[in-house]
Amino acid sequence: MTAAARHPSAHNPYEIDLDRNAANHVPLTPLSFIRRTAAVYPERIAVIHGALRRTWAQTYERCVRLASALARRGVGPGDTVAVMAPNIPEAFEAHFGVPMAGAVLNALNIRLDAEALAFILDHGEARVLLTDREFSGVIHRAVRMLAPERRPLVVDIDDPLAAGGERIGALTYEALLAEGDPAYDWAMPADEWQAIALNYTSGTTGNPKGVVYHHRGAYLNALGNVATWALPHHPVYLWTLPMFHCNGWCFPWTVAVMAGTNVCLRQIAAGPIYDAMADHGVTHLCGAPIIMGLICNAPADKRREVPRGIRMMTAGAAPPAAVIETMERMGFAITHVYGLTEVYGPVTVCAWHEDWDAQPPEERARLKARQGVSYPTLEGLAVMDPVTMTEVPADGRTMGEVFMRGNTVMKGYLKNPRATAEAFSGGWFHTGDLGVMHPDGYIELKDRSKDIIISGGENISTIEVEGVLYRHPAVLEAAVVARPDEKWGETPCAFVTLRDGMTATPEEIIGWCRDHLAHFKCPRTVVFTSLPKTSTGKIQKFVLRDQARAL
Repeated sequence: MTAAARHPSAHNPYEIDLDRNAANHVPLTPLSFIRRTAAVYPERIAVIHGALRRTWAQTYERCVRLASALARRGVGPGDTVAVMAPNIPEAFEAHFGVPMAGAVLNALNIRLDAEALAFILDHGEARVLLTDREFSGVIHRAVRMLAPERRPLVVDIDDPLAAGGERIGALTYEALLAEGDPAYDWAMPADEWQAIALNYTSGTTGNPKGVVYHHRGAYLNALGNVATWALPHHPVYLWTLPMFHCNGWCFPWTVAVMAGTNVCLRQIAAGPIYDAMADHGVTHLCGAPIIMGLICNAPADKRREVPRGIRMMTAGAAPPAAVIETMERMGFAITHVYGLTEVYGPVTVCAWHEDWDAQPPEERARLKARQGVSYPTLEGLAVMDPVTMTEVPADGRTMGEVFMRGNTVMKGYLKNPRATAEAFSGGWFHTGDLGVMHPDGYIELKDRSKDIIISGGENISTIEVEGVLYRHPAVLEAAVVARPDEKWGETPCAFVTLRDGMTATPEEIIGWCRDHLAHFKCPRTVVFTSLPKTSTGKIQKFVLRDQARAL
């Protein structure tokens, strides 16, 4: 007799008089983290910004005041509050104060133009816009592009460290907080599926898509960061990663749960990074490989003595093994993660095995450059044929698309049911990234589906070619894209930035590649230039593809 026959669902003893109630079931939300930390560690420093120091008790009160002030102005569930700011305390506070009011936080990319910002403000229906004074020019233009009835209440963040700009809002952020009640009885979300944040994709092939996060996913990915990084209590976290990028990979909530210190960094440059690490005892930081480049290629006059063992989490683009190797020689402990805006930031990690420590530095770096295995908070990770939805062999060679599923996958795209359905077809989230599955279960990205080069019928991974270019002693940065070719269809075109004071010819670069790659994979064209990048440090390959087509 089967278990189902012995215990029909109507008579399952584990389902009788054991219902959910207010005592045993509370919606998951990262808002609970700051309330606990403010109660348990009220006097610990939560925020450092220039000469400013604020405790967790002070920071929590400001978040509550923000929630109260927004609520008094009619902002609540279903409403959007946008913030245009670099990594400053007000941006951190918005990650708690806005959802405490029941509203949805839309952190804007500070490097977007007025047209893109106007589209996002209109599409997201922002009711309130908190904006740093430095961006008054572009924000003023963006708001003027909106129909008068669609314009949000503009609130100026008057940061004393801002460089220029002017007040353009109806009131200042501090005046808004003064309207709020520090004893405001804010409410947890009634449902953990309720939206907490709205983040827009880069929109390189048209208007950006609005990615919607829920409280449950934000809670889980914040804890996933803790588990993945073995994050200790009271870390000193340096904000080199933009808070507007996937809500800072959920680290505003992660730092809160661990009662850490947020070292704000308004300017992301080598000098301020080294100063912060040396002056504030930084223990952890995150960023794209460009941040590693700033650190390991900093000029001597910008460097300072910093402690060995600072831990850095990197993602955003596949980091060249040579860069990882350089950082580790400098004493940094690198953790490689991977994710997308649609999955709250990082959701896979190159989980390290102690026996790999015995490998030579170059081999360790090669292993660490893989994207790895799922976070404990991601339920499914697979490399599959996108047509048949069957898994490719775990041989480290057969390429397929990377798929994900679980509680840290977005709700979907705002007001875009077609794109949402396409992204979730087959019951998995389609990343659009191409990779392989190694025999040990670790994935490794080979390219974006739109970046793969097909030359004479052969697939060429631009990441593989870039990895070889980065090992050339004269190469500072490199990116490879397809260039149309009458005979082969397309061939690799390398865009290269050389190190200061060093020289190389296209022939030398091509020869270097031919010494380390199958010849059909080697660039046929080399262009020496500076590389266009997004605000989060990703190289804008669509720009380079246009340049390659025009050659």
